[in-house]
Amino acid sequence: MNFSVPQQQLGDLRVGGEVHVNAQGIASSDPTGTITAINSVVDEATRNIQVQATLANPEGKLRPGMFVEAQVVLGAGTAVVALPTSAISYAPYGDSVFVVGDMKGPDGKPYKGVRQQFVKLGNARGDQVAVVSGVKAGEEVVTSGVFKLRNGAGVVVNNRVQPSNNPAPKPEDS
Repeated sequence: MNFSVPQQQLGDLRVGGEVHVNAQGIASSDPTGTITAINSVVDEATRNIQVQATLANPEGKLRPGMFVEAQVVLGAGTAVVALPTSAISYAPYGDSVFVVGDMKGPDGKPYKGVRQQFVKLGNARGDQVAVVSGVKAGEEVVTSGVFKLRNGAGVVVNNRVQPSNNPAPKPEDS
């Protein structure tokens, strides 16, 4: 299988790297292969590099000329916290989320409130965004209405309605 990769990714490509292929109409698990060759010349018109991968096709479901989507695994995976994009409060001075926790009011009584936590964001995929630092796995984060909150605000948790959190959304009208 031959496919193109943008020249910016050339430094991350290596022979023997993993490639996942997704083809419509193939119900079995996505075939996986390895990169066998990387062209040494960048196409001047598209600024892409041709890459060749070899895939196992024991059942013969992949045919020459089929349209497939190839995903090259680049670098080592790192653990991140994935949140819906609606949980992020984007601002020029820094992106943040609101973490729910137990707080004490001025009168000393405990209540459930939020604290603003600045975060460093990674890549986004679909409705999800990776939080590289600032939030730990398992922390309760506000996912809707963050623009209405302020640090220390009291909240009532209502999980009946959940925001979209799909890594590969498929809009109805597409």
